Formats: sequence, C-alpha cells, structure tokens
Amino acid sequence: MADKKLTVARTGNEAMAEAMRQINPDVVAAYPITPATEIAQIFAGFVADGLVDTEFVTVESEHSAMSATIGAAAAGGRCMTATSSQGLMLMAEMLPIASALRLPIVMPEVNRTISAPINIHCDHSDTMFVRDSGWMQVYCEDAQEAYDSVLMGIKIAEKVRLPMIVSTDGFIISHCMANMDLIDDRDVKDYIGKYKPQTWLLNPEKKITIGCLDLQDYYFEHKMVAIDAMRNAKSVIKECCEEFGEKFGRKYGFFDTYKMEDAEVAILAMGSLAGTAKVVVDNMRKTGRKAGLIKMRVFRPFPADELARAVSGLKALAIMDRSDAMSGLEGPLAVETKAALYDSAGKPKIHSYVYGLGGRDVQISEIENVYKDICDFAQAKKKFGENVTYLGVRE
Repeated sequence: MADKKLTVARTGNEAMAEAMRQINPDVVAAYPITPATEIAQIFAGFVADGLVDTEFVTVESEHSAMSATIGAAAAGGRCMTATSSQGLMLMAEMLPIASALRLPIVMPEVNRTISAPINIHCDHSDTMFVRDSGWMQVYCEDAQEAYDSVLMGIKIAEKVRLPMIVSTDGFIISHCMANMDLIDDRDVKDYIGKYKPQTWLLNPEKKITIGCLDLQDYYFEHKMVAIDAMRNAKSVIKECCEEFGEKFGRKYGFFDTYKMEDAEVAILAMGSLAGTAKVVVDNMRKTGRKAGLIKMRVFRPFPADELARAVSGLKALAIMDRSDAMSGLEGPLAVETKAALYDSAGKPKIHSYVYGLGGRDVQISEIENVYKDICDFAQAKKKFGENVTYLGVRE
C-alpha cells in the first residue's frame, strides 16, 4: 500500500481539479457553467503555473468543448473536460459520438437540475438525461470519493475504451469543504500509467477512418462493439477498484453498503444523500429497527446481478431518486432497479421516492419517515396509494 498521503481540506470542485492535475492530461477543453466552473478554472491555474503540460483550450460553448475533446482524443491524446446541467445538454449531441468512437474521455460533472424553470441547484436530471449515451457513470458521496473516482476513472476508461462521467452533487459537494487524503503525485502516476491508445488518427502505421457514413449494412454491427464494451466494463471496474483499494487503502465497488449484514429494510440512493442516510440508519438502529443503506456508485454499467444479491435478504426497499423520469412511472434508479430484480426470487417489497428536485433540502426527519413507512410496508401495516411518493413537495 502506498503510504505517502496528505490530509487537506478541499471542496468537491477542488478535489476533482486536483485529480486532473495529477493525471496531467494532454488536452482539456472547457467552457464555464455554474456550479462546475471552478473545476476548469482551478485547472487553468495549474496550466498557467506550469504544474501540468496540458494544452488548455478555451472554446465558445460546451458543444465545442466536447467536440474539441473528442478531436484531441481521436488524435491519440489523454483528454478531459468538465461541465454541468445545461452545459451537459449542449454537449448531448456529441456524447454518443465519443462512446461510439471508443474514446476514453473522463469528465467531472457537477449535478445541477436542468431547466425550466431556471435553477442552479442540485438534482440528477442532467446526468440522467444522458444515461443512455454510452458513457459510464459514477455518482460520488463526498469530495474524497470524487477525487478517487476521477483517478480510477482514467484507468477504467482507458481499459474499457469508453468515456466516463464522474459526478458530484452541486453545491452540496462541489462547494462544501471537507477533509480528504491526497495521494502522492508519483503514486498516482504509477497507478494510472502512461496512456497508450490502440488506434489514433495521427498514426501512419495504422490508418483509420473516423466520422464516416454507416448505413444499414454495418451500423448495427459497429454499434454492438460499444454495447459489448459496456456489458464487459463491470469486470474492469471491479479490477481497478480492487487495485486502488490495495494500493491506497480506500475500497470501492459498484455500490457501498452500510449496516446491511442483518438489515430487514433499506434505502437505495445515490450521491450526497447517503451521508445523511447513514445518520438516520444509526437512529433507526437505536429504536430496534434493522435498517440499512445501499449507496449506488456505478449507474452505468448498471450492476443488476450484484444489486439483486445485495437486496435478496430484505423485506422492503425504498428507492430514492433525485430526478424524475417524466414517464408517469418512477425515477430512473427505481425503474432500472425494478427491471434488475424482475426475475429475482428473493426480491423485497419496493416503494419509490423522488426527492430534492431543484436542490430542495431533505431533512433527517423526512428520511426517518421513509424508514418508518417501509418498516410498516414490510409488515403489511401500510399500503401506498401510488407507486412513487414525491418526498417533501407541497401539495
């Protein structure tokens, strides 16, 4: 295990920018957007101070930022960018191109609700909007996890040859300061290794074509290459997370569990809510309720089999989404979890919640009520009138 570390106080944005400095990408193209602006702004300072060798490209929009990043990655560079919310929407046209071209771009993303109405605070509607774009997605609970996930993300993306979004909750994590451990620069360099692209446009020994027209004869087969890469990504993610844990002592998986060993009821959630939910789990335990928590980290690829095993001993599960799928059903995490558990013999009773849209605070008392409700649900003492409860909304 690497023993050189430095405990510092950092915001989520600072932590992700610090990881980018240690990665030292060849190209970063970026355009500012609240609350992700600081990531590229801080990194631009590293460029100006000569702390990295990166070519920093200032562009006129987020669409251009992703376009420039794709071009540089296709030319063989290790490339990154950062964005949020409407910026991610403007990039959306380019995201499937990055995944179809098998470009291992890693993009720190700060979760912020998408318009309308205009709002700069957190929910997961932006990344959920692009969940089917072929990018791997990781959701982080705190600054430490964001920093670690960006470092792991580079290694995972370059092995899988698919791009990755690493996200944090806007303002809650991006702008709030917390203690975290930085890894020594040399240890990071040894961990991520030197980037060796399999193909690149500027290689005269192996000429390739990018951006060609691909109609009925071959499109399906070419698309299957990226589909198979996503299906096979789980083994690489597991391997890279295990290696990170062995080297640096912090263990990660597809999801993290808290007091699930004997849990009868649990919440499944993503992002910063997990930190608050752990406090509630402790409170529930003091009252004799066997409560637990599953914090989903990796949403793409979706860890269906692993999640089915994790919830198999539960009597009831509450799934908490910080976005709505606008389908008339439940939120995205709930819909995908239910699909994953469809054929599972030991699946628990499930109720879905949507919370915190537009950055609305979620109180400890509200999460306690969720646990109390699903305890009663598990014992058939409570029935829900609808499949989904909108937590904290004023009627």
